Amino acid sequence: MNTAAEIKAEILRLTRDYSALMHRANRPGSEAATEFIPGQTTVPYAGRVFTEDEVEAAVSSTLDFWLTLGPEGAAFEKELAGILGVRHSLLVNSGSSANLVAFAALTSHKLPAERRIRPGDEVITCAAGFPTTVSPIIQNGAIPVFIDNDPATGNADVTQLEAAYVPGKTKAVMMAHALGNPFDLATVLEFCQAHNLWLIEDNCDALGCTYTMPQERAQRLGIKGNSPEFADDSQNITRYTGSWGDISTQSFYPPHHLTLGEGGAVNIISKPQLKTYAESFRDWGRDCWCASGMDDTCHRRFDWQLGELPRGYDHKYIYSHLGYNLKPLDIQAAIGRQQLKKLPRFIQTRKENWETLRRGLADLEEFFEFSLPTHATGWTTDGFTWDPSGCRTDNSWFGFLLLVRASAPFTNSQLARALDAAKIGNRMLFGGNLVRQPAFIQLRKDNPAAFRIVGDLKGADRIMNQALFLGTYPGLTKAMLDYEIEVIRAFCRCQ
Repeated sequence: MNTAAEIKAEILRLTRDYSALMHRANRPGSEAATEFIPGQTTVPYAGRVFTEDEVEAAVSSTLDFWLTLGPEGAAFEKELAGILGVRHSLLVNSGSSANLVAFAALTSHKLPAERRIRPGDEVITCAAGFPTTVSPIIQNGAIPVFIDNDPATGNADVTQLEAAYVPGKTKAVMMAHALGNPFDLATVLEFCQAHNLWLIEDNCDALGCTYTMPQERAQRLGIKGNSPEFADDSQNITRYTGSWGDISTQSFYPPHHLTLGEGGAVNIISKPQLKTYAESFRDWGRDCWCASGMDDTCHRRFDWQLGELPRGYDHKYIYSHLGYNLKPLDIQAAIGRQQLKKLPRFIQTRKENWETLRRGLADLEEFFEFSLPTHATGWTTDGFTWDPSGCRTDNSWFGFLLLVRASAPFTNSQLARALDAAKIGNRMLFGGNLVRQPAFIQLRKDNPAAFRIVGDLKGADRIMNQALFLGTYPGLTKAMLDYEIEVIRAFCRCQ
């Protein structure tokens, strides 16, 4: 009779064989074995990219049947934190949940009163983007203050930060690195430090992006140390996005830089107490920090007296916050651990795919404004030119952003329809100007003071009316990218 180990080994061998046959289209673009037929085969803007490794890991974890977040989750959290160079990472069930947990952690009554975000406090964000960057602000009773976007980068117009600030009311800045393009971290960090504000980095679209700041400027901000792989640079501080602020978030939904199917993470950059608060909000609001399957790690399980509970009440059932249950499955973490091993290759491929599209469309500036990395002043076939700040970005692009010029003989919607007809996936820049969305129109009708706007938001409106983006994900083949370029060029010639 076969042993359990032998049976499992045979199951996993067959699993790899099955995956190799069934999931050829999901391999990295350079390995894809399925035929691409222009006009018939869909070119997705994003999707799952995996090999037999992830499928085997998922099946192996399922056979072990731990199910809830456990040893694979703990290993993934440690490995992700190690890559980013942050103190802790906490797995959650989505990027949107990560934003909710990260923001909720800053409302904890355990924080100093002057730092705690309370209902009615204001949080600066930008108008164009994905709604769940902003939703947690409102869901926790705070007031989002919308500043404009720079259409060239997709990111916040940081020149409006001071205009948005109200002493005694503004408590934090929460914004995303748009489409894998870091926002101006140096300026935002200086602003936050000057006014003692929290910085929440929504890094959901930007895993693997780096931001470089001259050593002298970083030291003035009290920022020390590079992300692990940049440790030898003594002239600059280079760190991954998601490791500069106080707390940051990741999404592992399939279109993102790596996937767990569903899933996300909250990264605690340097303040260990934020891990305790974030973990509490993730795990029902409980005060106990014991991992699943473990008891009494504090050695005081029956010796606490909190609230008006009797002394000795079981610490595993004491709740210090009004929390949620937002954990993923350990099976997802097992998949994610295999994805982490591929992350460097995924990052490099995204950069290469962006560059292929940029070169292929370079002579269409009559029709398009092309996006630039933050701090870049221009692009040539030799690379980017940079502003004199000394700051640089190296982008793990989530997408290739095109801004249709107002003078072009077509709109972004007309181009999107043409691409869709050619089976080329494309997207607008998520929600466009969020204050134009039905949910926010209704919110203002119900409560005129629910959010505040700085200026006229012309940049966010331009993004809403003129922008769309193509995919850069690692599943794209050269034939797919060439086809995209050919279709766009033909569309422009026919106008």
